[in-house]
Amino acid sequence: MKIGTVNWIVFLLQLSMGVAIVTLFYGILAKSRIHLLISFFTSLPIAYYFFGANNGWKLVALAPAAIIVAIFVLGRKLSGTGREG
Repeated sequence: MKIGTVNWIVFLLQLSMGVAIVTLFYGILAKSRIHLLISFFTSLPIAYYFFGANNGWKLVALAPAAIIVAIFVLGRKLSGTGREG
């Protein structure tokens, strides 16, 4: 679907990827689970797109799973249940 000279699907995927990367870094640095959740949901369309690849780019589809693991680990560290002793 091309309107004028802008391909809106590509624009939305690039915008989604930009938001996912920015919120991922901010979420990790600020230890914010909300920003990591935003990064997770905005990285889903990119992961879905790359999941259909037949080469090494298919591993990009694992990014949302890594973000969910980071949210779980961050949640355990912030709540204090991940500490021993």
